[in-house]
Amino acid sequence: MNSPETSPTSRRTALICASAAVVMSLTPTPVVHASVTQDPIARTSAPGVEPPRFAECPADVPTPPAPERIECATLHMPLDRHRPDGPRIDLAVSRIAASGPPSERRGVLLVNPGGPGGSGVGYAATKRAKLPASVRRSFDVIGFDPRGTGRSSPADCGDMGGLFDAPGADPVPRGAAAERAHRDMLRRTADDCAAGTRAALPHLDTENTAHDMDVIRAALGEQRISFLGVSYGSYLGAAYAAHYPRRVDRMVLDSVVGPEDWHDFDQRQARAMLRQRMTFFDWVAAHSDRFRLGTTRASVRAAYARARHGLASRPVDGFGPAEFDRAVYRALGRTERWTGLGDGIRGYLTHGSVEGLRPAEPFEGSDSRRYEAANRAVKCADGPGPSPSRVAADLHRLRTLDPMPVLTGMESWACAYWHHRPSHRTALGSPDAPPLLLIASAHDPVTPVSGAHALRRKLPGSRIVTLHDDFSHGVFASRGNACVDGTAAAYLVDGTVPRRDVDCQGPGLPDPAQLVPPATASRRGLMDTPHRPGRHLRARPAGRTDLVLRRGGTT
Repeated sequence: MNSPETSPTSRRTALICASAAVVMSLTPTPVVHASVTQDPIARTSAPGVEPPRFAECPADVPTPPAPERIECATLHMPLDRHRPDGPRIDLAVSRIAASGPPSERRGVLLVNPGGPGGSGVGYAATKRAKLPASVRRSFDVIGFDPRGTGRSSPADCGDMGGLFDAPGADPVPRGAAAERAHRDMLRRTADDCAAGTRAALPHLDTENTAHDMDVIRAALGEQRISFLGVSYGSYLGAAYAAHYPRRVDRMVLDSVVGPEDWHDFDQRQARAMLRQRMTFFDWVAAHSDRFRLGTTRASVRAAYARARHGLASRPVDGFGPAEFDRAVYRALGRTERWTGLGDGIRGYLTHGSVEGLRPAEPFEGSDSRRYEAANRAVKCADGPGPSPSRVAADLHRLRTLDPMPVLTGMESWACAYWHHRPSHRTALGSPDAPPLLLIASAHDPVTPVSGAHALRRKLPGSRIVTLHDDFSHGVFASRGNACVDGTAAAYLVDGTVPRRDVDCQGPGLPDPAQLVPPATASRRGLMDTPHRPGRHLRARPAGRTDLVLRRGGTT
């Protein structure tokens, strides 16, 4: 979320980007000043925060091709911005300088991959490699791990009520006893997060992360910042625009979450996942010669049900219904993963093997644990959660819609038992912000397109770019669409705001023979897809499609 292995000497500087302290300890990591390059533009520091001192990054952070380089630093922030002399946390930051001459430089472009819980330090390199050349020439790309994630004093939620057990409990409980066990798991998740994260629990919300972004801006000596946020990153960008509208230069929000509380969003996503799964069943049936799971939606669904019921009755090597649903959730969000899912279901039904469904890395790994902890911590800090009775009613409602709902994304249910109950929701959007560019895939099940239209109503003058006939999550500098990428690049570099909303033609459903990318350990549905570590990064050329201006302001 990468580069050749760096020399052992770089590991001595890794502490500049790696926080040795978890949130529960709240002790800052010592800064190592080996091979430090003083930032030439950091003349105006944020109150109480030293300007960043950039140096080599840890060995596992991806790198751009030479002569460009990525550098890392650590800022030490107050945990509570209202108590600047109180406990402090670490904020890991990375930077890749603009590749063009100084005359082309526009400023800094902060990036966030989503989540909540996604690490942004390495994402600065992986996402930058996909950006149009004009954007790479114009902006210093700044990555950062939001508080509570990655190397920024990560949240600690321990066992999370058994989330990492293998096999995990069936996420769709049936019967009174199973529902009681499900509620107990949610309660234990909240207890584990409170015990591990302790005093930081109320301070890991998106509003505080937006304030941290402004500290980064001031520490870098910039009057305004530009921002690219994908998925949850769109929510974070909208929060920054709400609090600092006049410090926004240009902002692209891709795969927009929408201005609603997390519980309502999770419900909307769960319903969209059901629609997407039906599309997947139709697609598998249309390619029955490849998958041999049936020639109709009903027959493919029956094969799917046999696979899930079989794994629920008798898990295979720690792979049961929870693991199956995570694999389905992850695959439904990106159509290039559909072939792997279809092959995996057939492999299980034919040979009893789950290797085609199992992720390449274990779900219980350290990166996944940090991600899942931060995800709940942020969602439950962003506003009042649902009541336990609401959770029970929602579960029954979703099972009424479909007896096999995909509930992997219902993280906000744990907020019903959270130890900190926020008094207000995170504010999003502002009429005082400049026009923003919102980008959406027409059939994205992870962040349905309706979220972009709802957020635009809080951002007058902003425009929506829709990729039609597309069924995947993450669009700009991700789908290889020249219409989307060209529109966003012109906006970021030249400030060109389309006169009206923009329609772009998407790729349609995939050919099942296309390559399937490697699986990753976590479900990470609200994140832009990370690059695999261990290689230099190269820019990807955009595809070619037609651009059509929409006549109206909304669909």
